[in-house]
Amino acid sequence: MPWDRNQMAERAAAELQDGWYVNLGIGIPTLVANYTGDKEITLQSENGMLGMGPFPYEGEEDPDLINAGKQTITELNRTAYFDSATSFGMIRGGKIAAAILGAMEVAENGDLANWMIPGKLVKGMGGAMDLVAGVPRVIVVMDHTNKHGESKLLRECTLPLTGAGVVDRIITNLGVLDVVEGGLKIVETAEGVSEDDIRAATEATIV
Repeated sequence: MPWDRNQMAERAAAELQDGWYVNLGIGIPTLVANYTGDKEITLQSENGMLGMGPFPYEGEEDPDLINAGKQTITELNRTAYFDSATSFGMIRGGKIAAAILGAMEVAENGDLANWMIPGKLVKGMGGAMDLVAGVPRVIVVMDHTNKHGESKLLRECTLPLTGAGVVDRIITNLGVLDVVEGGLKIVETAEGVSEDDIRAATEATIV
């Protein structure tokens, strides 16, 4: 069976290493905070928080503690707060080891489209453009296909790009793929999913 959202987040959390500072995008990536376990991972939010804890239990929410996606979160005993300029200085200065982001489309050369659909109201790109430009490792977590069953892993993105050639690894509900020379390489499949299943659901070149 394909992975569900929580299994995808748990698999993404397995990518993280002790000592890393990590930024989580909105959507499925925010769930990664629940699966860091005993690793010494410090989560950074571009709205000015370093050291995010997991989501609060119902009834324990603090409306003043939110992530970049406006979801309520918890703080840790080492949490630090600062202004947005300092936060983006960390991102642009290469201090964040990895970013885990959602996406609408990823191209076989690592192009990423995750900030807008033409004709729909958007408030802006947010921090995504800075993240993909300033963070050394970009991991995308998303469903393999859209609601119409069409591949979101494409030869070329059709939506406006967030960044060109920036994606390193893609974790979908079907498995894990790396961006390599010439296309995408299957690294791992979800339990019960075959490599043929992934190939059939992928428009991009699989090498």
